[in-house]
Amino acid sequence: MTSTLEQLDTDRTTRVASEEPWRTIVWDDPVNLMTYVSYVFRSYFGYPREEAERLMLKVHTEGRAVVATGNREAMERHVEAMHGYGLQATVSRGEP
Repeated sequence: MTSTLEQLDTDRTTRVASEEPWRTIVWDDPVNLMTYVSYVFRSYFGYPREEAERLMLKVHTEGRAVVATGNREAMERHVEAMHGYGLQATVSRGEP
């Protein structure tokens, strides 16, 4: 009986961990202009100007912003793309 309960708990923990979203985080840097960061968010992610500027200001004032959430593979592709644009970005697991 104990092994069955332990297995159910392990299965639940694995399921919850796999459902937890991944995030793409863009970090502030001293190199890129705010207008460029906003441009990248609009052109790559397709954000409207207002949302791109809101996220850019969050990067600028708070040091980082979550710009996308989803599965790990997609977030890793976003990070690679951000690096291609010259932005500092990482993947993190956590709340959206």
